[in-house]
Amino acid sequence: MNEQTARAGEWRPAGRRRPGGTARPRAAASARIRVIAAVAVLVPLAAAIVVLPWFAGDAATGTVDYDAVREAPGPGHWFGTDDAGRDVLARAAAGARVSLIVAVTCALVATVLGTLVGAASGAAGGLVDAIVMRLVDGVNAVPHLLLGILIVALYRGSLWAVIASIALTHWTTVARIVRAEVLSLRSRPYIDAAISGGASRRTVLFRHLLPAVAPQSALAAVLLLPHAVWHETALSFLGLGLPPHLASLGTMVADSRDDVLIGAWWTIAAPAGILIAITLAVAGLAGRWRDRLVPRRRSELAL
Repeated sequence: MNEQTARAGEWRPAGRRRPGGTARPRAAASARIRVIAAVAVLVPLAAAIVVLPWFAGDAATGTVDYDAVREAPGPGHWFGTDDAGRDVLARAAAGARVSLIVAVTCALVATVLGTLVGAASGAAGGLVDAIVMRLVDGVNAVPHLLLGILIVALYRGSLWAVIASIALTHWTTVARIVRAEVLSLRSRPYIDAAISGGASRRTVLFRHLLPAVAPQSALAAVLLLPHAVWHETALSFLGLGLPPHLASLGTMVADSRDDVLIGAWWTIAAPAGILIAITLAVAGLAGRWRDRLVPRRRSELAL
């Protein structure tokens, strides 16, 4: 074989890289950059949410100052004031605290409910699995926002109604993910060995299947967090979420509608910026977690 033939045999199509090339290091570096950027956003944001409302006191929650109505951003108020003279940044930090408490509660309730339903459906199989999946399809057939509005309208102004409206409309996605994982795990040798050894379905479910799907459930809870924040914001923006006197990102966005029309754009800048920052930061961390989880699950399934 001459030198030209040897070189021709080493040719690779465009876009493909040899093993040990630079594609994997570049992907790893990009993932690290996303994680660093997410942490750089979340740490100052968390500090502001915790610290600012304490320093601002009543200026962020209830006390009004009509001598400082709609002041533009400046040294005294870095993000300006709203239509009641309250500091926009401090009020947005207090509102983000309330919105995150609601979102975390909704994400946890939806994840626990979806995990239990999905695991039970996948483990039972047969008629039970078919009935549960038709229930999931029925919930998904109704628009989540419309169903949430219906639930909140029955108990308007109730914090628990907002939590229930979000949690009861977002558990189905988790249930489908967990069910798919359980169906794939049922064919694993150690599950067959447990059943052959006399283990009951309940034992197999709680001792083997639920611990195996815990990483997927935790990832689903993290991904539900920004979605729940936006859902609460939408309900409050429509006037059906949290009561107006309770600061949240949704109520602040709703209150800023008239301010933006008269040129006071800064009243929406802080809550909108916090919403975008939470979404992008959580998406970056969850994406890195998913990238690390998927290869590990593939290696486990290959055993």
